[in-house]
Amino acid sequence: MTDSFYSVEQVAEYLDLHVRTIRNYVRDGRLTAVRIGKQYRIAHEDLETFTGRPVPASLRAPAGRQRHTEVSSIVEIDAISAETADRLTALLMGAAANRHPGEDPLRIETAYDKGRGRMKIIVLGSLGDTARLFDYMEGALAS
Repeated sequence: MTDSFYSVEQVAEYLDLHVRTIRNYVRDGRLTAVRIGKQYRIAHEDLETFTGRPVPASLRAPAGRQRHTEVSSIVEIDAISAETADRLTALLMGAAANRHPGEDPLRIETAYDKGRGRMKIIVLGSLGDTARLFDYMEGALAS
């Protein structure tokens, strides 16, 4: 048993059918799917039940490739002093520089507008790294 979910596009390609056909199967209840936002996801087990045969591993991910996710975020902080902005920049840059070999890269850019007391932070990194970075920011701004 596996927790794999497939997009409508992946299922359509696997079954050599049009994407609209798969969506119609889902809407008609012939193929069980979960709606996440505006997209359907079909569970591995439901696809096997629908087809009556095992789903090959090749559908999950191309051979030799692992799924990679990356987040691009822009954070704006108003009413922040230059000292706090400097401290936050040092914290973030330290987190980005303190990476282990083989980890996904983490890029951070900061800008501070002294006249407006506004800081802008741009973060490019993995989902987990970005979430941890946001926790650091929240902690630093709370103190």
